[in-house]
Amino acid sequence: MKKFMGLLLAAVMVLVFAGCSKEPQPQDRFAEYIDLWNKQKFDQMYDYLSASAKKKISKEEFTSRYEKIYSDLEISDLKLNFKKPKEDKQGKEEKAQYSFTAKMNSIAGPISFDYKANLKKEEKEKKKNWFVDWNTGFIFPQLKEGDKISLSTVKPKRGEILDRSGSALAANGQVYEVGVVAGKLDNSVLEPLAKLLQMTPEEINKTLDASWVQEGMFVPLKKISMDDKDRIKQLVALEPVQTRKVEGRVYPYGKAAAQLVGYVGPITAEKLEKLKDKGYTANDVIGMRGLEQVFDEQLKGTTGVTISIKKTDGTQEVLAEQPVVDGKDVKLTIDAELQKTIFNEMGKEAGTAAAMNPVSGETLALVSTPSFDPNQATLGFSTDEWKALQENKQKPLLTRFSQGYAPGSVMKPITAAVGLESGAIKPDEGVKIDGLKWQKDKSWGGYYVTRVHSGSPINLEKAFVYSDNIYFAQAALKIGKDNFTAGLKKFGFENKLDYAYPLEASKIGGLGNDIALADSGYGQGQIQMSIVHLMSAYTPFMNNGNMIKPILLADDKPGQVLQKAVVSPDHAALIAADLRKVVGDAHGTAHAADINGYPLAGKTGTAEIKQKQGETGTELGWFVGYNVDNPKLMIAMMVEDVQKRGGSGIPVKKVKNIYTKWK
Repeated sequence: MKKFMGLLLAAVMVLVFAGCSKEPQPQDRFAEYIDLWNKQKFDQMYDYLSASAKKKISKEEFTSRYEKIYSDLEISDLKLNFKKPKEDKQGKEEKAQYSFTAKMNSIAGPISFDYKANLKKEEKEKKKNWFVDWNTGFIFPQLKEGDKISLSTVKPKRGEILDRSGSALAANGQVYEVGVVAGKLDNSVLEPLAKLLQMTPEEINKTLDASWVQEGMFVPLKKISMDDKDRIKQLVALEPVQTRKVEGRVYPYGKAAAQLVGYVGPITAEKLEKLKDKGYTANDVIGMRGLEQVFDEQLKGTTGVTISIKKTDGTQEVLAEQPVVDGKDVKLTIDAELQKTIFNEMGKEAGTAAAMNPVSGETLALVSTPSFDPNQATLGFSTDEWKALQENKQKPLLTRFSQGYAPGSVMKPITAAVGLESGAIKPDEGVKIDGLKWQKDKSWGGYYVTRVHSGSPINLEKAFVYSDNIYFAQAALKIGKDNFTAGLKKFGFENKLDYAYPLEASKIGGLGNDIALADSGYGQGQIQMSIVHLMSAYTPFMNNGNMIKPILLADDKPGQVLQKAVVSPDHAALIAADLRKVVGDAHGTAHAADINGYPLAGKTGTAEIKQKQGETGTELGWFVGYNVDNPKLMIAMMVEDVQKRGGSGIPVKKVKNIYTKWK
């Protein structure tokens, strides 16, 4: 037994020594090198280089060169492939050669190549091993000593934003670039120059002291709109100020379409981090607001990129190339001239207005006031300008047409539709209402629903003409919470509208008690509507009870039905006839909008924004109007803070003025 164990131990020792004495094989060493390369462990790769290769390049140079090239060219999906031969007699020699393939993606597209690697057997620390006889061809085969890798880009032309007739709302135009000749700026000119450019003297000096600036060079300081002719004239009068025309984004309709279109600006580091996988670079501009932001990826296009190798003889060899692809235009259903007309009519009021073709659903205008100058925004606001916009109490940066607001009495046609469909409202039935205030019972405490015009009994027609809050409050209670909620959801409440411009969903809010339900019946309570949804909710009264989907893009199919038979054709016609009387009847709340020979129908509304009854809050004045005989244009308008200034009479007059110009 002892003899057997001794023989077994001897056999194991022979195997161990045989394993220890086995010489390293070149294919194994190169496979290890390829594995490190795939993992981009360049510092460890250097340890596999031959002595002659190491004499040509240091470890630091080797590592940093690979890292910089792979970073600059945005190399990804690197895949090196080397098939180890099953039988390799090269291990018995002093040299070995293997073929390998490399595939990768880059900023300019895919790159692939085949190459041959030479390995040498060398002694290191008294041990022989195999080392890669590296040269620059391992990076790219075309790259020789002394050659340089070149990366060139061609910026795409940004797509334009156009109205329905092709007029540009956002265009590629020209702006003035203002600068000075380095070394020639006198201190006496610095202060007036800084004031005109809305910069600080320190900011100007910092730009002029940049490392790349050399005396006699033109140093750009700021871009200015070509429409700012007076300021340009003052600037060029200063020596050594110069101007030159450069490409820039321009907004021909200025403030009138600023909230809708938005503007572009330099991409921030934060946004670049989020968007770097979508082809954005640090030199790109990006949509900052409005449709410029919503459709940025479509508008921006794809930068053209060429990776080439500049040879020592001056020639170039293209390694990879991605052609430039210009951005795509975005064409809207908007009528730019109508947009401007509505904006100008709103004047200094804070509010919003929109226009729609109620049959096709095409949005013809989306206005928010007050506004800001998108041309100045894209060129850059000064600190003071930006602060003034942010602190302005009228909130010019707020996009009001995308927000939800209490609709007040413009909600009443919707309540009427729900009530008629449920049977809770009988149009010819007169409801007995005494006085100007009402409450269901004493459980309401000191809370009352109020109305402006007295009279009794009140049927549906009179309730519309006089805009009777009490009638519609009682109607909501008759409808009941569940039926009222279901009816409003049929009209699109609580659903996000499928629309090209992001809008807040219209909300029903809390209906936890009878007071909330009653108030919601006439557009108070917690009811919130966007002006776009409000217009869409009125379309059943012109389309036999079908609710039409609002569209903003010219490519969208017109006349899409968002909700079929939201109200029956008979009930839709009944409400439409009553809305005509709101304008046409001498006692109607919107009679001031009546135009001879142009029969408008519509509804006024005054929404009170306050914490509780008895307090003095703010009021929103509403009016929605459309032509009964030729319903191609519906206009809705909301004006803020109308209390003690005429209430809904303010938007009524303004909408009438617009129709007078556009009928």
